[in-house]
Amino acid sequence: MVWKLAIDIKNIRNSSSNSFIDQNLIYILFNPWCEQDLVYLPDEDKRQEYVLQDTTLIYRGSHNSISPTVWKVGQFDKDVLQCSMDLISRIGKISSSNRGDPVKIARVLSAVVNSPDDNCVLEGNWGKDFSKGKAPFYWLGSSQIIQDFYRTWSPVKYGQCWVFAGVVTTIARVLGIPSRVITNFSSAHDTDCSMTIDYFVNRDDDNMDSIWNFHVWNEVWMRRPDLGDNEDYSGWQAVDSTPQEVSNGMYQCGPASVKAVKRGDVLRPYDCQFLFSEVNADRLFWHHNGPDKPIKLISKDTTCIGQFLSTKAVGKWEREDVTHEYKFEEKSEEERNIMLKVLKQSQHVFSKYYLNEEFNEVHFEMDIKDDIKIGEKFMVHLKVTNKSGLKVHRALGNICADTVLYNRNRRFQVKAIPFEVAVRPGSTEYVSMEVDFQDYYKKLLPQAAFKISCSAQVQNTDYDYYAQNDFRVRKPDIKFEISDTVLVEKSVDVVVILENPLPIPIKKGTFIVSGTSLKEDIQLKVTDIPAGGVASTQFKYSPSLSGPATMVAKFHSKELDDVDGFTSFKIGDRISYIIEETIHF
Repeated sequence: MVWKLAIDIKNIRNSSSNSFIDQNLIYILFNPWCEQDLVYLPDEDKRQEYVLQDTTLIYRGSHNSISPTVWKVGQFDKDVLQCSMDLISRIGKISSSNRGDPVKIARVLSAVVNSPDDNCVLEGNWGKDFSKGKAPFYWLGSSQIIQDFYRTWSPVKYGQCWVFAGVVTTIARVLGIPSRVITNFSSAHDTDCSMTIDYFVNRDDDNMDSIWNFHVWNEVWMRRPDLGDNEDYSGWQAVDSTPQEVSNGMYQCGPASVKAVKRGDVLRPYDCQFLFSEVNADRLFWHHNGPDKPIKLISKDTTCIGQFLSTKAVGKWEREDVTHEYKFEEKSEEERNIMLKVLKQSQHVFSKYYLNEEFNEVHFEMDIKDDIKIGEKFMVHLKVTNKSGLKVHRALGNICADTVLYNRNRRFQVKAIPFEVAVRPGSTEYVSMEVDFQDYYKKLLPQAAFKISCSAQVQNTDYDYYAQNDFRVRKPDIKFEISDTVLVEKSVDVVVILENPLPIPIKKGTFIVSGTSLKEDIQLKVTDIPAGGVASTQFKYSPSLSGPATMVAKFHSKELDDVDGFTSFKIGDRISYIIEETIHF
């Protein structure tokens, strides 16, 4: 809340009066150090990390290729506090009496950071054309986004889930609310609250549900007195500002108690049902046989959704896995019981399940090597085993590789092969598909993600097989070399290095560097990086403050995009360093 101080003075002798108005604004924030505050966080290390730390890690990629991206939170940067206060009052329209309620504040934040309802901070774009703004993977942090919005009060273009989450982190921390970024790999988007992700293998137009390679949201720390006296629902609350589904007439989601999500108490406010589906829905594959005919359940997967939920560890530049905070161990009795409980609460009608006949003589297994660098070829292998001791079985089908966006809403076919194999009793046959760099390069989308699928039938049976997997080719990391010990007001050379992993040259590209004590981003242009060659450029760095520091870089080019890297280091005090060196001498 923003206040102004005015002092009225009256002289009791002559009744004269005067007023003094302090032109400085007074900001009253949440206080996670105060035990009486609803956002009180008892652990000092966590307060340092989730309130005061101005840089964090956001994880992207896929469940089998997890990559960290450094995000400059920038909660102490120019205009961030004032813009955050204005968003709450002008756009969120939270009355002054309710601005001390972190539940209401968190719900408003999930709405005002996106733009569909109220033309607020950030406009989403999950396509390929970013010509009217900046691509989501361009941003190094939140400050520029918030500052650009505050200057124009028009949505900044463009963001995707990790950018929305980065901005929420900034606003929550500047208001004093502990916040962290959560990435969920193989994240479900359940459009009808059925608690299942239903995929019709032969009717793409019926596939409204989806599974994103990853999805990013926030957690904010607070007590939940609105849920009664039960403190079990207090602690981390999930807030999702990516505009996906409407809640109470607006694109907003949360705060949802993480403990309630784990226990399957999905009817608790707010949006626990949607969060539960994101981390623990069952995936079902159906075959549609035509109008007025029954659908057939081909297969189900109860473990693929909600993997490796990740956040930055406290006080470390490492990944912390928080999957156990959202759900019980997969396939455990507790996890299955919770799933049944949630299905009953959803009251969604799916009256008949048409299961495959019990046929288990032929077993299919699809395998993809995960650790593939961009520029390399990759192989998809299908293993077909006949467990029958008497009968030859013939299997026929297709293996397909598509490039996809991380939310799988768009795809381009890279390669597909049909196959037909006769498998003798007790034997195994293999089908392989090779995908070269030239096959996929021009069809790559941001995040360099692929969807690999296989559909098959066993002749003279009713058995259908369908499997789907995702992975991404790994991009290189930008590396830093610093020429000397980093001290306050001492100039050092910083070298930025990138190896070209492609079998083609990179004609020209740009490094964008941001970091501690850099007043603005530095752009460094490079040209003619040969295939397998190394780009190297440098700049002078003279920090103004001592303490922990980070430096972040992005690389953009026509041939290779969305490449990043970071380094963390300590800036020493120059006077202390000189005294120490003198004593040592």
